[in-house]
Amino acid sequence: MGAVTCRIVKHDGGWAYEVNGTYSEKFSTREAARKAARLAACEQVTPGETTSISCEDERGQADGRDGPKTTVEG
Repeated sequence: MGAVTCRIVKHDGGWAYEVNGTYSEKFSTREAARKAARLAACEQVTPGETTSISCEDERGQADGRDGPKTTVEG
């Protein structure tokens, strides 16, 4: 699977993280948005019990084998 980048941005009078044009809920501080983005990114790659997940790439393709490589910017 490809890579996913969570970008911390100003949004709707507060802060949010954005992934491929989709925004998270609004946070009052940049740090709160950053923490939420890190948590969301970690949940995509947490080791443990193997389960099938579906992550679509930019072409809408999903292989169900593994989560994407994730990063947080901002």
